[in-house]
Amino acid sequence: MPQTVLCAVGTRPEAIKLAPVILALKACPEFDVRVLNTAQHRGMLDKILACFGLVPDIDLDIMRPNQSLAGLTARLLTEIDRVLGQEKPALVLAQGDTTTVMTVAMACFYRRIEFGHVEAGLRTGDIDNPFPEEMNRIVAGRLASLHFAPTEGARQNLLRERVPDNTIWMTGNTVIDALLSVAHEKPALGLDIDESKRLVLVTAHRRENFGEPLRNICCALLELLARHDDIQILFPVHPNPNVRDVVFSILDRHPRIILTDPLDYVPFVAAMQHATLILSDSGGVQEEAPALGKPVLVLRHETERPEAIEAGVVRLVGTRTDVIVEAASKLLNDPGEYRAMARGVSPYGDGRAAGRIVDVLKGRLC
Repeated sequence: MPQTVLCAVGTRPEAIKLAPVILALKACPEFDVRVLNTAQHRGMLDKILACFGLVPDIDLDIMRPNQSLAGLTARLLTEIDRVLGQEKPALVLAQGDTTTVMTVAMACFYRRIEFGHVEAGLRTGDIDNPFPEEMNRIVAGRLASLHFAPTEGARQNLLRERVPDNTIWMTGNTVIDALLSVAHEKPALGLDIDESKRLVLVTAHRRENFGEPLRNICCALLELLARHDDIQILFPVHPNPNVRDVVFSILDRHPRIILTDPLDYVPFVAAMQHATLILSDSGGVQEEAPALGKPVLVLRHETERPEAIEAGVVRLVGTRTDVIVEAASKLLNDPGEYRAMARGVSPYGDGRAAGRIVDVLKGRLC
């Protein structure tokens, strides 16, 4: 009889990174795969699931306008516990470090159901940065039965926390599975960009960058445009008012800035392929862009993904206007500096992480 595996997603990055695993599980007759969508982020998540042809079996529709972390956590824990009682899965999978992942781990612990953590072991060592993700992943890691670490560094983080070695598997990162499957098709961007100019792709959404840091980032973009008349900026803007209001108040109507709603995954991959340079505070972009040979300047002061920095294809620049401008200008002006970062080196996987996870689950459950 097939074993029920419940796969929980709540945000866009979770759906991107868990989709290859869900699809690989669905291809195995040994498993009855159920997809739980908490809808921690509503519209952005629905589009990603559709992109991969996935339809949730359960939808909690949990998102509320201006939701607090405490309110979100309470609603999620109660609803996920109810779902576990109804579904009675043999094992639950979730990916990453969102509030959805943390509450899934807690609900599984209370129900004594095995929980598998995809992308386990990422740490900054600073409980406040990123907030609340560092706490979320520590809690999820403490409660998980199976840890799917994307890199050796992540595995070592878990071992330092005394996670048993026989519960850790180094699989690579599933985001590379998703990325390569899309990039191979050479998707169209679908936006009216000036092909005569170099494209700088920007994303910013992290809670710790709300307020003054985000204003500094926007001012840096204006200064880059003033210094370099051959660049154009594409900035898909997160719908959170703390991001959207600031970005539009500073950058709207500049002739060489394109502000859009968040791009679906396929056109976002196309945007990365078109870009000369990427500025982002996203964890996923730090993993994806190096595999495409695109330099990334990370708009954060710390990262739980040191492998790309050590490989020289990603650089931390923080949120000071002058530091961002100087780092970006060096790459735009110096071909040698650019080539050193644009090497197409990915320390995060070979596109076969999902298959490795499925093999572990077969050995565990079948």
